[in-house]
Amino acid sequence: MKIIIGISGASGVALAQKFIEKLPKHIEIFVIASENSKVVLKKEQNQTILDDRDIGAITASGSFKCDAMVVIPCSMNTLAKISYGIADNLLTRSAAVMIKENRPLLLAPREMPFSAIGLENMLKLSRLGVIIAPPVSAYYADIETLSEMEDFFIGKWFDLLKIEHNLFKRWEG
Repeated sequence: MKIIIGISGASGVALAQKFIEKLPKHIEIFVIASENSKVVLKKEQNQTILDDRDIGAITASGSFKCDAMVVIPCSMNTLAKISYGIADNLLTRSAAVMIKENRPLLLAPREMPFSAIGLENMLKLSRLGVIIAPPVSAYYADIETLSEMEDFFIGKWFDLLKIEHNLFKRWEG
């Protein structure tokens, strides 16, 4: 399995890093960190770090077979660009390719409250099949620490991407 991980904005970058750490080792990872994220990711994973300015990198082509893409965190700026088809960097170009190729694209918007503009952009993308999954907490999972809450978010994203995990306690009714 191959996954593109886009990181936009400055707030929530630690959550993206934890997402990468929790991925099973057999998953091949292609990381695109936007200029605004100012992140250098050097983990012991099967990952390739791409330059967000390199619009011709491998993930910018529909012929690159990739199983899914996530953007964690997804700034409202990046979400708006994706919504309007603005592909001015590798992250937004890769997202446009995922939409064009009807491949899973998951966005984790990080702002709260959401503006009407942001909500309209999310609705538009959702209607195109994009998964809109902000990090929203659940209280049934016996979460006691911030780390456990982050595991819950990541577990929910893994569920949406069909990645097996045991990161949180599931609802038992």
